[in-house]
Amino acid sequence: MNVYEHRDPSQFRPRTHPWVDAESDADFRYIDFRAHPEQIRTELEDWHAWRPYPATQTFFQLLEWLNGADSTLESNDCAFTGPARNSNPASDRPMECTGRVMVLFRDLRQNTDPQQVRTLFQNVGIGLSEQDTTFEDGAIGMTLVPVWFTTLQGSVSEQQGQQLMLSFWAWGDDPVDVMANLDRTLGNLRAVLESL
Repeated sequence: MNVYEHRDPSQFRPRTHPWVDAESDADFRYIDFRAHPEQIRTELEDWHAWRPYPATQTFFQLLEWLNGADSTLESNDCAFTGPARNSNPASDRPMECTGRVMVLFRDLRQNTDPQQVRTLFQNVGIGLSEQDTTFEDGAIGMTLVPVWFTTLQGSVSEQQGQQLMLSFWAWGDDPVDVMANLDRTLGNLRAVLESL
């Protein structure tokens, strides 16, 4: 599977955790999926139209695991754009879908330690580069995003840290093919995160 360091300038402006509202739609609000895991399957608007596809269930299961009792990580944000015409030069397939999931340490103080965040970044990258090596119709881009952890005690500088943004793409000949490749991409991502 393709994995690389993704440099998205739009993501270099510091975020807050927890965030209040989304830039794309002021109606979107932060939901603590650790406290409310039942809302994973009901509140992710971007995924509603794609519920019949296994990839959607795979994504929900990924979030449920990330925010569940067996994980030291959590997720505080995600996005998805379903299959559409491909304009991405990374693939010559006619259709693509794209999305992202934000990942951070559950112990928020760990996210303010650059070495711990960098180690997470490296371990995820190594794991993904060794996972499903012949698969070409999915990719994951990794970005370290600056975050202000507003609930941590201490000065503003002590609340500054990072989280891992995992952007994902899948390509195919039609929506069914794209979503099947997305399912494989997300399955690979979950396998790597669970192995950490």
